Amino acid sequence: MNNHDIDYKIYGEELQCVEIELDPQESVIAEPGSFMMMSDGIQMQTMFGDGSGQGGFLGKIFTAGKRMLTGESLFMTVFTNMGQGKKQVSFASPYAGKIIPLDLSEYGGKVICQKDSFLCAAKGVAIGIEFQKRLGTGFFGGEGFIMQRLEGDGMCFVHSGGHVIEKELQAGEILKIDTGCIVGFTQQVQYDIQFVGGIKNSLFGGEGLFFAQLRGPGKVWIQTLPISRLAGRILQYGTHQGKEEGSVLGGLGRLLDGDNS
Repeated sequence: MNNHDIDYKIYGEELQCVEIELDPQESVIAEPGSFMMMSDGIQMQTMFGDGSGQGGFLGKIFTAGKRMLTGESLFMTVFTNMGQGKKQVSFASPYAGKIIPLDLSEYGGKVICQKDSFLCAAKGVAIGIEFQKRLGTGFFGGEGFIMQRLEGDGMCFVHSGGHVIEKELQAGEILKIDTGCIVGFTQQVQYDIQFVGGIKNSLFGGEGLFFAQLRGPGKVWIQTLPISRLAGRILQYGTHQGKEEGSVLGGLGRLLDGDNS
């Protein structure tokens, strides 16, 4: 085994955190900003790249550059138990949803996930970039075009928005899905983009012009509320002045509440 062997426990329902238990000299890597708390005796250090040790210095630069393409930081944070006995460090999701534990050794050592879904992993897991190779996917894939590749044989954790649905696709089975709703899938799954079709669907459907097509065999993780959809809805309501949903008073209600704007 090349990756550190870590134990964990997930707390909460919709606003979750994961507690990682580290033996002496064990380490976990995490995205900057995901740290929540840790025991005394754990050392925190910022490092260049993902800590997998692949390719030496030039490999680290190449890995960091690929992470920039996925919108992530050039650096990652490593937490190492430098004390005696077991220690704990916890990481929290950035928004409401679920944390998904993935044992990469159970999925052939590789899982593809959305570019902003990685939370933390055992040290030794390589976090790279996965381009969808088809030309149509590149032009129209949206959130699903550039994805993250998690490789290794250890535990890693990704987060999603809303609830998570797991589907096991049989060989040749096809699942059509909004590109933003994909959290991740195993390496055997084939990914492509398909046109919705139909003039009315394209102009008035409200679901976009394209959706993802996933073909089995393999496992797929699906989220019910992508962060892009949540942010768009918040922006929509925030820019609609004077809209009072569920209120018969409307502007009078705001006046009574002391809002004169």
